[in-house]
Amino acid sequence: MNETSIHSTRSSTSSETIFEVEDITVEFGMDRGTSRVVDNVSMEIERNEIIGIVGESGSGKSMFASTLLDAVEEPGQVTGTVTYYPEDGEPVDVLDLDEKALRTFRWEEVAMVDQGAMDSFNPTMDIETHFKETLIAHGSDVDGGMEHARELLTELYLDPDRVLGAYPHELSGGMQQRTLIALSLVLKPDVIVMDEPTGALDLLMQRSITGLIAQLHERYGITILFITHDLPLIADLADRIAVMYAFEFVELGPAYDVLKHAAHPYTRALLKAVPNTMTPLEEMAPIEGDSPDPVSVPQGCSYHPRCPLATSKCRETDPGFHDVDTARTAACFHWERSAAAVSYTLSGPNEH
Repeated sequence: MNETSIHSTRSSTSSETIFEVEDITVEFGMDRGTSRVVDNVSMEIERNEIIGIVGESGSGKSMFASTLLDAVEEPGQVTGTVTYYPEDGEPVDVLDLDEKALRTFRWEEVAMVDQGAMDSFNPTMDIETHFKETLIAHGSDVDGGMEHARELLTELYLDPDRVLGAYPHELSGGMQQRTLIALSLVLKPDVIVMDEPTGALDLLMQRSITGLIAQLHERYGITILFITHDLPLIADLADRIAVMYAFEFVELGPAYDVLKHAAHPYTRALLKAVPNTMTPLEEMAPIEGDSPDPVSVPQGCSYHPRCPLATSKCRETDPGFHDVDTARTAACFHWERSAAAVSYTLSGPNEH
């Protein structure tokens, strides 16, 4: 797809933009050619919303999130613009920040929660030291910050005394992940980027973590970008869902609409393929074919080699975005026929 341009459609009491991403492309030079892992993507993210970025592994979700913090590692090359709009102050050109300003931005304005909590902690330091060093590094009041840390840990149903005195390996996976969330919030950022934060946890703990995230969002009014391959996991969490395939977005809309009445055939196939408690086992099926090679993405619609609706037009022409309704868009010429071609059930036999 030559350009993915998705703009805010969420119905909300506030439609204030906090992030504006324009024409972002991320490329890596390789011996066999240029690998494009984000393909000319544009998007607006609203203040205080929870937006889910969903797709298979390798679809570009994490790389897209990294551009919001200018955290694409070398030799990756990023083009385009990422603008952050603080609640007070002038807009920030994120990709133009110097190293010092970027370090401040990444913790005090936008924080990241990675999937592997254990890898995010220094195993030789207890948890209290992690919090204190973070506060000291950013010139924050340590006593006030630690008081906030205890409040956050308590809200995440952790015993502050036990957790702060422990070393990372002494905490369970779920405790580590909740502690990492608390650490990311200790400097009171406006945005949290969560990259598969429940990926290493069992189903019960996944649901528990998403419930806690919803509570934190409600209390602190933070904007959350939640990256996952599991669409049903964020059914009750996200305001909007953006589905990513082959390094570009293919569908965006209110979470309920995308989940219950997915328009793009890939979104529908993904709902059938990801193990979850909302789809009958007998209806689950893998998506046939392979995800595109970032060095040689197919011409036309990137999904056409795996799509049951593909025509010669799809193989030759970029579909661009089509309005499904007033709140939703899908990059598919044949989205009106996708329900008949790829059926799925989430919670009842009549919901397709």
